[in-house]
Amino acid sequence: MTLTTSTIDDLIRNQNPFAGHIVVRPQQIWGKSFPDVISINAHASNAVFEAVDKVRKGKRETVGITITAEKGLGKSHIISRIRHRLQTEDGSLFIYMSKYDNLNQIKYQFLQTVASSLRAFGSQKLMQWQEIAAALINEAKQWNYTPQQYISMYPSWLSKHSTKAIDHLTEIVLQFKPEITNPYIVKAILWTLSTAHVNFATYWLSGLELTQEQAEAMGLPNPKIENREAEALSTVRQILDITSNYRIPVICFDELDIADAADNGFLAAQVIASLVKDLYNSLKQGVLLLAMYPRTWEDQIKALPEAEAVIDRLVSDQADRQPIKLSFLNSDDIVALVSQWLQDFYEQHQQTPPHPLYPFDETKLRELGKSRPTVRSVLKWCAENFVPIKLITNDPPKKNIHPVKPCFDNELANVEASIDSLMQEEITISTALWMAFNNLIGETVEGVTIESIEEVLVKAVDEGFIDFKIVGNKGKVRIGVSVVQQDGKFIGAALKRLIDYEKFDLTRGCLLRSKNINQGAGLARKNLRTLLEEKGGEWIGLQSQDIKPLLAIYFVCRNIESYELTGEQIVDFIEQNKLAINNPLIREILSDPSGQEPTNLTDDGLPISIPRSVATADNIELKL
Repeated sequence: MTLTTSTIDDLIRNQNPFAGHIVVRPQQIWGKSFPDVISINAHASNAVFEAVDKVRKGKRETVGITITAEKGLGKSHIISRIRHRLQTEDGSLFIYMSKYDNLNQIKYQFLQTVASSLRAFGSQKLMQWQEIAAALINEAKQWNYTPQQYISMYPSWLSKHSTKAIDHLTEIVLQFKPEITNPYIVKAILWTLSTAHVNFATYWLSGLELTQEQAEAMGLPNPKIENREAEALSTVRQILDITSNYRIPVICFDELDIADAADNGFLAAQVIASLVKDLYNSLKQGVLLLAMYPRTWEDQIKALPEAEAVIDRLVSDQADRQPIKLSFLNSDDIVALVSQWLQDFYEQHQQTPPHPLYPFDETKLRELGKSRPTVRSVLKWCAENFVPIKLITNDPPKKNIHPVKPCFDNELANVEASIDSLMQEEITISTALWMAFNNLIGETVEGVTIESIEEVLVKAVDEGFIDFKIVGNKGKVRIGVSVVQQDGKFIGAALKRLIDYEKFDLTRGCLLRSKNINQGAGLARKNLRTLLEEKGGEWIGLQSQDIKPLLAIYFVCRNIESYELTGEQIVDFIEQNKLAINNPLIREILSDPSGQEPTNLTDDGLPISIPRSVATADNIELKL
């Protein structure tokens, strides 16, 4: 295929690989990442790889590493590089935490992070949970089957032996693991090899309640909500102790430079530093990695009580007990970085440019290096200057692109890639909805003139059940909105609050949920009937296509400083594109209730694609 410069220039006019791609999102940590030049700040990533090697060889049990760098210098790029390198190796587990929604229950949130991270695919293109489950069985039974083989055989095996098969395997594994005090953790891990039960098993492992029917079928006791923070760290330790027998856990904490504080006054970085100290003291083996700004290290970590003991664990492998610092880019780094991005772009579109840096001039790029820029500033410069060298004079004037659009498109692609897991993040969804409704104050939608979006003031026992209240029509309309994806006792408890109009000053309760409520959940079904038939409330089926754009613009807003945008620009983009006022979910919440249960629901708790049977696993007889 013969390619011409004019063809490439047409491509450049229509697509900009740098636009909107200046913030590394969690989806890029786990999935397809930005182009990476491994020579840039290699000293930081190599320190982690060397630490993993030391632990693997028994030279160290646990290593703590902290990376510091100014904003935009590439901390998350380094973590992404570490994740993708470790994914190719059969000997480590990767755990990543970058959201700290409730610093008062950080141990419970960390348990959920561990469970979620281990759902990600490992080196064998399977969930890391499933790799561990296969390793447990192989050690206990002295077999050598692959996870794929177990997954293929589980249906017929369970059909033949029922749940007694899992009970039997659990007992055998525990004979080899007498240090495990919670046998149900082992049982739940073994359930992950069953495609029919894996979602329920990982849901339970994250500390969430199953329906009573499902819990009894799998032989798993439901956790007590009131004890979950106290029990979470013990559960995490046992999970990591089990996994570390077969894989070295590499646990990364990112995005620590937020101003959120716990009730005790400690900021996010300080709370996590204390958690890492506890993990360092209790883990059999592993590598703990933190990334933060230098100012966060100086002002927050060093200000902790017993700071010296904390620092010794956060930088345990550094002789000077100082964090590893990332360097600013030099001219060679910039040329290598831009060249890599352009190579990926042109290969994707099957184009061969006149030279590797086209349409940029190498001299200009090297000139940028003299100012010691950050990765983010270089990519922003490239986005603004990515134009054909020769502009065609009769080209129509190029329409100005809204500054928010590239960032929105980038976040929307990330949301698309991780929507299955995002659909379980109740706080994220409710916050995105709050933001959308807040942009409609003063507007009339579905007969409701929105006046304010308010927090529902409650006592401690009622916290976390009603997310917010929409007030409109001179206070005559007061809609309480509750996003509930959890099962077990939680859905019943949430509905109990949602129907108590007098206590919470509501005229209507609105439940948002994407999956069915089990017919055996007596309290939840009773409260649901009260909501729909007596209280004039509503249950709206939460659909991914409706929430995606609201999540995308919410993530843009959450990264407003990194994207170098203003609040006014984001509001203008929402209004221009009618993201809120024309959103079907927004309009459904405000419209008159149907009084019926939605029909567009699923039974699956976590609808992530699960590896199915493979041909290589045929004809295996697993003898008990």
